[in-house]
Amino acid sequence: MSSPNPKRWYALAFIALAQFMVIMDTSIIGVALPEIQQDLGFSQENLSWVFNAYVVAFGGLLLLGGRLSDLFGAKRLFLAGWAVLAVGSLVAGLADAVWVEIAGRAIQGLGAAFIAPAALTLLIMLFSHDPKELTKALALYGAAAPAGGTAGVFLGGVITEWISWPWVFYINLPIAAIVLAATPGLMPGAQARRGSVDIPGAIAVTAGLALAVFGIVRAPEEGWSSTTTILVLAGAVALLAAFVAIQSGRRQPLVRLGIFGTPNLGAANLAQLLLGAAWIPMWFFLNLYLQQVLGLGAFEGGSALLPMTVAIMVLMVAVAPRVINRFGFKLPIVAGLLLLAVGLVGLSLARPDGNFAVDVLPASLIAATGMALAFIPSLGTAISSARPEEGGLASGIVNTSYQVGSALGLAAMTALAASQGAGRLGDPQALTDGFSAAFLGAAGIAVAGALLALVTLRQPPPGGEPAPGEAAEAPVGEPAVAA
Repeated sequence: MSSPNPKRWYALAFIALAQFMVIMDTSIIGVALPEIQQDLGFSQENLSWVFNAYVVAFGGLLLLGGRLSDLFGAKRLFLAGWAVLAVGSLVAGLADAVWVEIAGRAIQGLGAAFIAPAALTLLIMLFSHDPKELTKALALYGAAAPAGGTAGVFLGGVITEWISWPWVFYINLPIAAIVLAATPGLMPGAQARRGSVDIPGAIAVTAGLALAVFGIVRAPEEGWSSTTTILVLAGAVALLAAFVAIQSGRRQPLVRLGIFGTPNLGAANLAQLLLGAAWIPMWFFLNLYLQQVLGLGAFEGGSALLPMTVAIMVLMVAVAPRVINRFGFKLPIVAGLLLLAVGLVGLSLARPDGNFAVDVLPASLIAATGMALAFIPSLGTAISSARPEEGGLASGIVNTSYQVGSALGLAAMTALAASQGAGRLGDPQALTDGFSAAFLGAAGIAVAGALLALVTLRQPPPGGEPAPGEAAEAPVGEPAVAA
């Protein structure tokens, strides 16, 4: 067993900060979008790409980030990611044209795609000496994600109202400077490995995901059976198929396809994908319901999400690790996804003349409990299932699963909500009907995730040691996690 790093808890603070920031950057621009649209001349149709450019670059390049983390070392890539994020933030804040703003957001996404897998790999390196500490560290890391999402909404409203919209991007600059100064003395280093970078694979998977999101987002306006929609989605499928073909034919692929034969790795990533596909639409449409139906302002809407965020953080840190140690990883994942579905069904019952205490708070707390229970064990299982030398790849895959699920789930639920009236601003009944449809659709995704997790996850016998060569089957909290 390796000796613990004496600075590991200080380092964890910066790793959790990284997770907080990359998630916050997806949500902080929401309230600022109308002013960005007015100042830069975005049309209503392409305004969504201020959000999508970040998410698509983030999700599409995470696999490349994981591979680079393994090749050049997680510490080096962590530093490079923060530098790139700072450059993208500066470009986005200084933008004076539509294409510059979109480019800045894409550069931010590239930086986030380097930071996220490197951060998870560093976490595993720092805490692999003690499975219980590893589970606690993963819980703290996981709790940073919902905190970042809510803080983004809250800070975006405050900054846009009292300063100006470019500062939703500039806020990253001093934080990046602090992280770049502190990281060299806190994070463990690793020797670079020999190997090549699969650029064609990275291009194929990123372009394929971008086309898929673009096609789904545009489908309600173009029509699902229109030639444009069919060609765009067919192009996405072709590019993703090309990505798989490229991986199978390369000696050093971006993703070693055989890694998905590792017990529980594919199943845990599927759980993360469907968890993101259910959770992010819930968060997105709950924000809209609070502001567009209940009439809360940006500051009030962000504050209304605090109980849910605090509940997730407390449950992830104080409850989820104990549940995992008591029941293993499978039961919390299945139960968590089912509870998330129950909370979503509760939100679908919200009324156009409702109020926060009755229509939002109880259901959102149930959904938060489900998210807290499912997130940590599925994340930890996906990472710990891989070989130690493929930690960066496993981190990239699980981050990709969650981000791709988030993007595709949000695109699909946006299309569903629009078809049920969510685009009719000023009509509370139509808006509520549209949002309710999205909540129910997301609930269906969560139920599907629970059923698939029940069937595909393999839980080792309690107290049973994995056989030689089967260490990847060990759940979070078992000694096989240690590298």
